Amino acid sequence: MKTYITKMKKPGLRTFRFLLIAFFLLLLTTSSARAQPKQSNKYLVYVGTYTQEGSESKGIYAYRFDASSGSFEPIGLVAKTINPSFLAIHPNRRFLYAVNEVSTYEGQKSGAVSAFAIDRATGKLTLLNQVASKGGDPCFISLDKAGKFVLVANYGGGSVAVFPVLEDGRLGEASAFVQHSGHGANAERQEGPHAHSIDLSPDNRFAIVDDLGLDESLVYGFDTAKGSLSAGPIAKADDGAGPRHFAFHLNGRFAYVINEMHSTVSAFHYDSETGGLQKLQTIPSLPGKSAGLSEAAEIQVHPSGKFLYASNRGPDNIAVFAIDQNKGTLKPIEYVSTKGASPRNFEIAPGGSLLLAANEKSDNIVLFKVNLKSGRLTPTGKVLDVSQPVCIKFVPVD
Repeated sequence: MKTYITKMKKPGLRTFRFLLIAFFLLLLTTSSARAQPKQSNKYLVYVGTYTQEGSESKGIYAYRFDASSGSFEPIGLVAKTINPSFLAIHPNRRFLYAVNEVSTYEGQKSGAVSAFAIDRATGKLTLLNQVASKGGDPCFISLDKAGKFVLVANYGGGSVAVFPVLEDGRLGEASAFVQHSGHGANAERQEGPHAHSIDLSPDNRFAIVDDLGLDESLVYGFDTAKGSLSAGPIAKADDGAGPRHFAFHLNGRFAYVINEMHSTVSAFHYDSETGGLQKLQTIPSLPGKSAGLSEAAEIQVHPSGKFLYASNRGPDNIAVFAIDQNKGTLKPIEYVSTKGASPRNFEIAPGGSLLLAANEKSDNIVLFKVNLKSGRLTPTGKVLDVSQPVCIKFVPVD
């Protein structure tokens, strides 16, 4: 029997290089896939409310949200507390912080700040401690990126304060306090300072405060070790505009402010070296022929970075804008009714496919589907019943 042997050619240098590159690409893809955190499908949704006279609310309420099915399951009251109007979630997802929007606390001209532990199995909140906010009517709360400090804006007091987060989640004594002074052009609404929000820059180096009473967005240097604030640049709004809330673009180069009293949105170029804000544009948050009382409220950039949303109380709608990715400027897309009264706040669900509009004066949260290509909003028909909802926050639980 004859045996036939076929000789194979040795792989050439080009072939060897191709195989080597393919091998490294495979390794890179595998390691990247391992490094990516698993996308959560299940969340706890917390709702801050007003508990003042005329409200049926008793504090903070919660829902279970399944992102895969889009379903919401009510849990009910998870913490009984006074006027928890604005909430913030710690980066470790173990703690929730709330301002108590009152003008007096334990005999002081101050509101309060409450720290809670989150039971991620039940959604219940356990009060850890409560401290004076060092100014009346605190209306906004945020955390620094490392979760070491809580920052609070006191609307009635016209001040801001910073509180250290202790190892067990409780709040310590204030590490910083800044009292604003002055007034704006509107004698009735701007008789003095009214700090309305405080947000950290993407790199955690600066805190930006929108003061409605001063028509200013004030930038403070933020010391991440001490939790202290140092005065920095100031961006002036139009006289009587009333800057309220602030949002960074995901690229860190642009930022946006919603002006409550003029119902406008201002776009800025952000200088990450100095914290400076250079105004690019101011555009109405309402259609051109709108009439009647309007008070703009909330502002958020979509997770894609392509769209910006702004709410208007009075007309009770949400404005949708396209963001120019190179210039940072805005172009109107549409104005959509929130199907309720006074959308004080809204939240975009993780993934960006849902927007929840909190209609304070009609006691409900209305759900909208977000078109990820166009940014447009469509009512889903789902409505969550909550008395005087003010703030919505999502917490992953799986």
